[in-house]
Amino acid sequence: MKKINIIKSKNEFTDIINNCNYKKNDYYTIYYRKNNKDNRYGVSIPTKTGKAVIRNKIKRRIKNIIDINKFIIPKTYDYVIISRKRLLELNYQEMEKHFIELVKKIGEKNEK
Repeated sequence: MKKINIIKSKNEFTDIINNCNYKKNDYYTIYYRKNNKDNRYGVSIPTKTGKAVIRNKIKRRIKNIIDINKFIIPKTYDYVIISRKRLLELNYQEMEKHFIELVKKIGEKNEK
């Protein structure tokens, strides 16, 4: 994932979380809003999930899933992805499967 595609500002994170639509399942909550440019992503892992090593590992995996599946993710959106603690129970393939299912729901909802 290129650095220009990352949401870093705390103000943008809170704006998207407080004012935008979201979809969730047992492992992720994804907040999203329409923009006029390329997709941008912000990944947040709560401290309850584990120590920094664990949180960074999950964040790297989520970013890798996004990179590999760019063509599936609906275009021109800002996404804030928040993981849940239950994500630790999954291996990489299951993480990817649940993430893609949730992103497809976002795409289906917005096509209507």
